[in-house]
Amino acid sequence: MKSIYQALCTIVLLALITPAFAQKYRTPADTGKLNAEYVKVQNKIAEITAKLAEVQGNLPEYQTKAVNAGNTAQTAVQTSDASASKATSGNIGDVKDAKNDANEAYDKAKDAQSANKNVGKQNEKIRSLTRDLTKQRQRLKDLDVMRAAVNAQLYR
Repeated sequence: MKSIYQALCTIVLLALITPAFAQKYRTPADTGKLNAEYVKVQNKIAEITAKLAEVQGNLPEYQTKAVNAGNTAQTAVQTSDASASKATSGNIGDVKDAKNDANEAYDKAKDAQSANKNVGKQNEKIRSLTRDLTKQRQRLKDLDVMRAAVNAQLYR
């Protein structure tokens, strides 16, 4: 029982001390490097935020294109279906028209699929940029903690 208590105390002590040793910037002499990294991270956050705003601004355009492409493909399929029905009881000209309509419907369906993929790519960009922004903001918070620790050493 005594050894479990000692092991538990050791683990708790290590857990409390580890963040202090994990700091990259510990002394007042590191202030310049800390400030340089702080500015670098702030600039990165601004850059990511601008990219994110741009990508989010473009998303409705991609969504509109995807919806329009889907509607166009659906209309082309209906036209192709009507041509195919007519061709079953018609002449060679009707068959050729049905084939052309079917090819057009296929092309429109491929366009709609491509437009939907573009929307998915935009959504993935948004997720990726949001993830990067979260990481950079966390790094900024970590730097704030390090700055506070260095300042505490200065004003002892």
